[in-house]
Formats: sequence, structure tokens, C-alpha cells
Amino acid sequence: SDDEAFKATEAKINAFAAGHGTVLFYDDTDVTKQLQKNFPTYAANFPGFARDAAGMLQLAVWTALAEKGLGASLQHYNPLIDEAVAAEFGLPSSWVLQAQMPFGTVAQAAAPVDKQPVDSRVKVFGL
Repeated sequence: SDDEAFKATEAKINAFAAGHGTVLFYDDTDVTKQLQKNFPTYAANFPGFARDAAGMLQLAVWTALAEKGLGASLQHYNPLIDEAVAAEFGLPSSWVLQAQMPFGTVAQAAAPVDKQPVDSRVKVFGL
């Protein structure tokens, strides 16, 4: 059930409480919709553009935190936490939560992650 899922999520979020804070990333859908009206030829692309912009911002914020010696992780607890967070901070309904980034002191270095070789994931053409 949603209540059980929220309780499990709430427990994990409470574990982040030892950190310094959390950055919340939103898409203001009113802005995205206005851009769709202003540029109808590209209207179908603007939700993707908004997500791309959010991803670039997330990377920039994470990099800035790392440069200050802070650790961070990118979390996606939406939609489970959307209503509670919006109510807590009085956010407009047009703001749609994209991701959360808890940050704080690095407790331990990140463990290595097995990945496919870069050549199988990235292709470069024209060079």
C-alpha cells in the first residue's frame, strides 16, 4: 500500500537527517507550459528539455558540493513525498519534484561500481 511504501521511504529519509541538508530539484511546469505555447514547433520537446536542464543542474550542484569536500547522493522519492514536502514548504502546485540531493560530511568513500566498458556505452562519430 501507499502508506507502507511511505513508511519505508520515511525511514530511509530519516537516515539522511545526519547530513547537513537536502537540495530539492523542481520543474516549474507553468514555465515549461509557457515555453510550449511560445514555441509550438518544439512544444513536445519542452518536458524533456526541462528534465535535461534539471540533470545538468543536479550535476553542477553535486560537483560544487564535492569541491567543498561534501558528499551527496541523488534520490528519487517522488511521488511518495510530494504532497508532504509541498505542504511543509508552501510550494505551488505547478512545481513538480524531480529529485532530492541529501548532502553532508563524507562518512566513507563510495564503493566502486561495476560498469560496462565505456566503448560499449559511448559512441563517437566523425572523428
